[in-house]
Amino acid sequence: MPVAARNSIISGFSGRYATALFDLASEMKQIDAVASDLARFGALIEDNADFRRFVLSPVFTAHEQVKAMKPILAKIKLGDLATKFLLLVAEQRRLFAVHDMIRDYSALVDDAKGTTHAKVTLADKPSDAMLATIKASLKDIAGKNVVVDLKINPEIIGGIIVQIGSRMVDSSLHTKLNSIRIAMKEVG
Repeated sequence: MPVAARNSIISGFSGRYATALFDLASEMKQIDAVASDLARFGALIEDNADFRRFVLSPVFTAHEQVKAMKPILAKIKLGDLATKFLLLVAEQRRLFAVHDMIRDYSALVDDAKGTTHAKVTLADKPSDAMLATIKASLKDIAGKNVVVDLKINPEIIGGIIVQIGSRMVDSSLHTKLNSIRIAMKEVG
């Protein structure tokens, strides 16, 4: 992938770390394995409040973070490349930004595969046919394969909310009813 294309996807030091890891994983033909390992590590951070506080805390020294990370990484059995990367991040006192690094790495993987993610919110669980139609429509719009992250929220009453990157379309019944209520207040 050209450098200019990468720069439009990611930026900052977390992007530089992610890009370096992506390049190395690409050379070693481990892009998907590293993505899976990073996703598991990210899930551990999300699911464990104590670990999240440890990762985000500026109180711990680099030595303390590396020492604590080694048995954790061994326990969750990450691959060698992901383990070395995360230990390097800890050594550099950058664990606080590991979530951004994981996000940026994921964005690089998606771009390399020609995919994008769409957050889709519906009031009810869709049928398989409806979900296939949504995916096909989103592929036409995005011009890429779309991975749908589906969320069910009965509060939207009906309709659909779709977010791809920074673009969002809210055609939920809840939003339309709110618009009508505001319009009626202005008239009345």
